[in-house]
Amino acid sequence: MYYGDKVKLRAYKKEDIKLAYEYMNDSEMKRLLVAQIPYPMILEQEEKWFESLLTAKDTYSFAIEDLETGKYIGGCGINSINWLNRIATIGIFIGDKEYWSKGYGTDALNVLIKFIFQQMNINKIKLNVFSFNKRAIRCYEKCGFKVEGVFKQELFRDGQYYDDHAMAIFFEDWQKANFALC
Repeated sequence: MYYGDKVKLRAYKKEDIKLAYEYMNDSEMKRLLVAQIPYPMILEQEEKWFESLLTAKDTYSFAIEDLETGKYIGGCGINSINWLNRIATIGIFIGDKEYWSKGYGTDALNVLIKFIFQQMNINKIKLNVFSFNKRAIRCYEKCGFKVEGVFKQELFRDGQYYDDHAMAIFFEDWQKANFALC
């Protein structure tokens, strides 16, 4: 387990599946996360995803738990790793809307970044975010991510096209920012 000020990142538990299923079927959550057509998910899909965690290679998913209440509120993880070039691609979501815009995502992301840079010897962490997800973009920028590129009109959602922003943070920049805080 890895701790922040507000959250801890831990392994997923079987008890998390039902709540994860509810989070993933929330219409607003699907709008923010899913690049494909946001079809409803069935519970068996979430159960299969949970079972796949046992055999996953070069990926890892953490459950995000509120330190104060012990409640599972979302997830984050490493979606892929390029070991040769030391690049990790990540993702994060806060599924419980009561925890939105209160710093829980930023805290979880900072814990994940620290883990990746200090424990995995990764040089670059990258992610993608849709242009309409302003809350996530602010979170990523607070954690040190910068836009590297924009894929114009990459997503069709709600009757219009949106851009997909590619963002990244490098170990050297993260290290400088963290030494400045000491």
